[in-house]
Amino acid sequence: MAEDEAKLVAALQAGDDAAFERLVRDYGGRMLAVASRLVGDGGEAKDVVQEAFLSAFRAIDRFEGTARLSTWLHRITVNAALMRLRSRRRHPEEPLDPWLPQFEASGHLANPGEPWQPQGALEKAELRAQVRKRIDELPEIYRTVLMLRDIEGLENEEVAGLLGVNVGTVKTRLHRARMALRSLLDPHVREIQS
Repeated sequence: MAEDEAKLVAALQAGDDAAFERLVRDYGGRMLAVASRLVGDGGEAKDVVQEAFLSAFRAIDRFEGTARLSTWLHRITVNAALMRLRSRRRHPEEPLDPWLPQFEASGHLANPGEPWQPQGALEKAELRAQVRKRIDELPEIYRTVLMLRDIEGLENEEVAGLLGVNVGTVKTRLHRARMALRSLLDPHVREIQS
């Protein structure tokens, strides 16, 4: 742990109000970005961050410094976002099957398509915007795994632990989410390339 971070943790553990303000100021933006990616809604994301900081404040005396403070806060924020997603009573999940690749009886891909090759910066920016939009269209159980694994960079084992499923389930959902995302993006990419 860096010296500056160690001083901040010591001040937090001593109950220093200025240290709590600094913690929120220094890490609030990053934690809001994490929450926004997971829960989507800006207002809900702010609530998640507030819950995460309250949890961190309550648990700061148990912070041992084996991980960086930012890593610890990230984990708390992800947990708060997942709890929010679990408590949400969203519309019933739509099946992912319509977006998955179709195969012929021979086992070959029915519509293999062409490889994607966005050329310019504008095309790449457009593609990034479409990726964000299409991820939001995925059913929640697939979107959550994709966000935790590919966007937040957690390992399969960590994702499994957070979601309370086994690693095989994470791998299956991740693969299906990536395949569905590719299918959702394909028409847009073809439009850009033509």
